[in-house]
Amino acid sequence: MKRLMLLCTIAGRKAAIPTQDVSSVIEIEAVAPVPGTPPHVAGLTALRSQALTVIDCRVAMGFESAGDPVGSRAAVIQQDGHLYALVVDDASDVEEVESEVEQIRGGFGPQWERAALGLVETPGGPVVVLDVPALLGLRQSEAA
Repeated sequence: MKRLMLLCTIAGRKAAIPTQDVSSVIEIEAVAPVPGTPPHVAGLTALRSQALTVIDCRVAMGFESAGDPVGSRAAVIQQDGHLYALVVDDASDVEEVESEVEQIRGGFGPQWERAALGLVETPGGPVVVLDVPALLGLRQSEAA
């Protein structure tokens, strides 16, 4: 079965977000910090008069932040009625993949194992498919 994936880069590794989760890709223009939020929440931004929670994917995965997200690319997704901007190092293209998601067989590190559904083959090689709820911190609360 063919599926479309948004290809991106996080912490130097190719990753993919299923396009059924992505409504658009934006450049972050401004971020308003929100006191008391977890470290992976960079703040709030606006898109067409709607508030989006800005998620620093690097920090959500356990990597060091790339810094101020203003000027960065972000995938806009909706989860449980809330809008999020997933900040990535780069969002490059949409690719059609034919392979099924396969299990990651080690070597990627705990950051990727926490935030990945598995691997898929693209015309440019294998990429990690991101687990959006895990990036948002929703998987941890489900396990509790």
